[in-house]
Order: sequence, then C-alpha cells, then structure tokens
Amino acid sequence: MTTIRLHDTRSGELRELRPRDGGKVGIYACGPTVYARIHVGNARPFVVYSLLKRYLEHEGLDVTLVINITDINDKIYVAAESLGVASADLAAQMTAHYQADTEALGLGRPDAEPLASATIATIVALIADLIDSGNAYAVAGDVYFRVRSDADYGSLSCRPIDEMNQGEDDELSPVGASLKEDPLDFALWKAHKKGEDTVWDAPWGRGRPGWHIECSAMAEQFLGVGFEIHGGGNDLVFPHHENEAAQTRMARGAELAQIWMHNGMLQVPSNGAKMRGATDQAKMAKSVGNVAALHEVVDAFGRDALIMLFVGAHYRQPMAFDVERMKEARARVARVRDAARGLVDGESPAQMRPLRDAFFAALAEDFNTAAALGALFEWINERHKPRAEPVGRADLVEMLSVLGLQNLAGDAGEPGPEEQELLERRQAARAGRDYDEADRLRGELRVRGWEVRDGPDGPELVRVEP
Repeated sequence: MTTIRLHDTRSGELRELRPRDGGKVGIYACGPTVYARIHVGNARPFVVYSLLKRYLEHEGLDVTLVINITDINDKIYVAAESLGVASADLAAQMTAHYQADTEALGLGRPDAEPLASATIATIVALIADLIDSGNAYAVAGDVYFRVRSDADYGSLSCRPIDEMNQGEDDELSPVGASLKEDPLDFALWKAHKKGEDTVWDAPWGRGRPGWHIECSAMAEQFLGVGFEIHGGGNDLVFPHHENEAAQTRMARGAELAQIWMHNGMLQVPSNGAKMRGATDQAKMAKSVGNVAALHEVVDAFGRDALIMLFVGAHYRQPMAFDVERMKEARARVARVRDAARGLVDGESPAQMRPLRDAFFAALAEDFNTAAALGALFEWINERHKPRAEPVGRADLVEMLSVLGLQNLAGDAGEPGPEEQELLERRQAARAGRDYDEADRLRGELRVRGWEVRDGPDGPELVRVEP
C-alpha cells in the first residue's frame, strides 16, 4: 500500500495513516448546525473529506465517512424564535436544504449522517459513564465535565489549561454558570429552560445535550474508539474538538481518533468588497453576515467550478473567495474540457506516466490537491504536444475521478439537431444584425450546455457546464 501521511493537529506533524484492521479507515467530520441555509464556506469541509474518501478508496482502502448534523443547538432555538416556528421544524427544513445543496455538488453522500436528535440514548449513556467515573457531575439538572480531571486536556489545541475559556457562560443562565465547580468546566447536559421547545428525559433531569458530547457519542456509535481520522474546520480545534477528545479519553481510557485533521477557512473581504486586491480578510460566517449561500454559488458558476476552486488550494490553508476567483476556476474547468476533446478511449502514453504518478504522490503527502492539480495541468500541457498517435484518456479520467471532476474527461459528444437549429438561427440573426436575438440564442445554447465559439472556419459548439 502507498504510504499516506496527513497533518495531525495534536502533534503538529505529518503522521502516517495506519488503518486499524483489514484496510478499513473511519473518517468522522463535523457537519453543520442547521439553523439556516449553508454557505459556501460550510461546503469546504464537505468537499475536503468527501474527496479524501475518494482518494483513499482509490488506494484500495475501505473507507467509512460519517458527517453529522447538529440539529439541537442554541443557535437553532434563537433562529426559530425569531421566525416564529418550532425549532424542530426549522432544523428539519434546514437539514433537507443542506442535503439538497450538498447533493448538487455531485460527490455522493457520506456513509452515515447522524442527527443529534436521533442519538439521545447514546449521548445520555456516555454522560452517565462520565459521571460514574468521577469526570462529570450533575447539579440542578445540568451536567458538567470536570476539565481538570483530564491531565491531557489542552494537548490538541496546545494551550495552557488556564487560558481555556469555554465561551459558554453567555449561553447559560447566571444560576447555571454559578453551578460550575470550576469556570473551565463545560456543559454536557443543560436543564430545560423557558423558551426551549424540545426536551428529553435523563436520569439527572429533563433537558438537552451540550454540543460537544453530541459528536463524541455519534463518532463512537458509528466508528468506535480509536478510529483513523477526525476532521473539521480549524475553527473547531478549541473548544469543540478539545472537548470531544477529553470526553472520550476520560470515559473510555483511549483516544477518540488517531489523527485530527483540520481544514482552513474560506475568507472574503471584511468590508464586503469584491476586489481581489483587498487585504482585510475575514472568515466567512453567518454571524459576520458575509456569507454566500452554497446553492446560489452553484447556480451561478456550476459545481465543477466550485470544486475546482477548492482543490486549487491546500486544504489546511485559508482560501480567499470572490467572484473573480470563481471566474478563474470556471476558466480552468473549460481548459480541462477542451483538453479532453480529441482524446481517445484507452491507455495514455507511457511518456506521460510520470505526471500521473506526481499527481498521486502529491495526494499521498498531506492530501495536497493544489500540487496534484498542478501535475494534472502539466499532463494537459504535454497532451497538446504533437504526437504520432492519438492520446488515450485513461490517466486524465483516473486523476479527475479522485477530484470529483471525472465528467470533464468524458467524450463531450455531439450537439443534437435542436442545438444545431439554434446555432443556425443565431447565425441568421447575426447576419440580419439582430444582435439581441443572437445573444438570446447564445444564452439558450449555454443553458443546454453548449458554448458558441467563433473561429476562422465558422462557429462551432463546444460542450461546457450548463
């Protein structure tokens, strides 16, 4: 098997991926909190870990990808109240939107997408184990984790323990915050409060789970303890992932995951400007109000362009997002489509094999899709050089399939009679100087997936993404 190394946040080093048994790899990635339509920044982890699964399967591994859905959360209560709807109804509606919006990315679904609301029994059992082991305590219907009971607390985020403000006291009532034995402790279970319209029974009182315990329980339920990769955005390292790791460590006496893998944030100009040269960048977030909805971006530019944008940067690095970069990504998509035209079915030339190998070598070293994409475009440059025999498409199909862009490598096919008729009508409109009609017909062809290219031999139709 190829040696695959990934950056581990805990150690700060590249660590070799070591499947536990039978070549099986478990990946758990933290999914969205469903209180609004997801933005394009939320899509980055979905794409990163979906493509990582594709790559590992290409290397012969048996991969299970779990991406949870947080449908119990303070943000959902607040949003539902402002809209005058039930929180469970809002969460269900936004879950359906999330699944539809990510389905449009064409990368398939995770193997499991557990809901926090469907995992209550597992969550309650894990909390009970923490109480029984002395690592958590119940008071007035709340349950809190004793942070100082974990000697390794802080090992993931590499912070001194006294600098770890959980930031949750503003979510608790003044009474709730005062119930903590230590200000560092965090809530595993929150007693029912006025205005919260969902509630569950537990041995210590009716209420609902805290955010961090939800993921520990769901990850263990689907992947066990000690699975291979835990992923998510780097904004989750503390407190969410630090707390996940601590909960499982103290309840099970073992680490939740072998490798903690974190992707960088999408950034946009904080002043709302679209200019590429802006240097004042802010993380894309609903709370900041600088979001671009995923479904709107896909509608405007196509799923291929968005995935091309994502794979063009190393997953660990922050990535700028604006209209100009999306246009550049769309141009790269067109370049790949054009390169695929004229390829034939069959093996690619042996002389081009080193570029294919460089592509996969880049992915084996911390899943460097940016370097892999560079190798792919070098392959495309080589493909255009004069050759005695036609170039087979096998290498290109293999590389693009791992990136979720395999549709770009296929035979574009020929336009049908309807498209040919539209082209002829466009030419007639141009000849009659009816340029508005000509532009309208060009747009109709574009919607059908064909672009008019005016060349020295006359116009031709080239397949593009609708």
